[in-house]
Amino acid sequence: MSSICNPDPIRIGLVADEPIRLAGLITIFDLPAEQGQAQLIPVTGSIAELLGSASLEYLVIDLHASSGIGALETVRRARPDLRLIVIGPEGDNELVMNSIVAGARAYLDLTAGPEVVRSAIGVVTSGSIWAPRRLLSRLIDRLLKVPAVRLAANPQLTERERQVLELILLARSNREIAAELGIEERTVKSYVGRLMRKTGADNRIKLSVSALSQSLLPQDDRSQ
Repeated sequence: MSSICNPDPIRIGLVADEPIRLAGLITIFDLPAEQGQAQLIPVTGSIAELLGSASLEYLVIDLHASSGIGALETVRRARPDLRLIVIGPEGDNELVMNSIVAGARAYLDLTAGPEVVRSAIGVVTSGSIWAPRRLLSRLIDRLLKVPAVRLAANPQLTERERQVLELILLARSNREIAAELGIEERTVKSYVGRLMRKTGADNRIKLSVSALSQSLLPQDDRSQ
């Protein structure tokens, strides 16, 4: 008789200034994991404390906090590998796109219920992006219109850099890339930094768009 084992638990950092809002976010994790899914464990603290936790790969940020969009910039500079889930005001399309450009993998409005937030977190932990469909094409158009002077022309990549880039395009985290390539996580961070410098990108989404628009990987690699 076979049984399905759930994956290891996933720790999710939570950032919110107001205790009531933070308590509301924590209740989302009271929902039990479905069969075959990882249990999500909330971790609270200041941004500085959470960024210092190397075991965290995901972070939920409430943009109602006083730091607002600046919090995303802080995270992007310190931990570009973190996958962000942003909760913010409804109807502000520019804020949604700015959040995703700043590294957010999901954007939810403040009225989103626990089930919706949990679903969005599940999408992000599976390696995808959760955002209003009407904005995704506009987002790609914006990123593809980055001035050419900001992007290196036909950057030359080493074989290892191409391997890392291929896994970034598959939405792998630094830890997952390290495990797959048999190298240390800090080495992966070094390769990601080199790729960003070579392409002129300052976050993974821009790096991915740059890689696709400039055909930095052979077609066979990108289609796997």
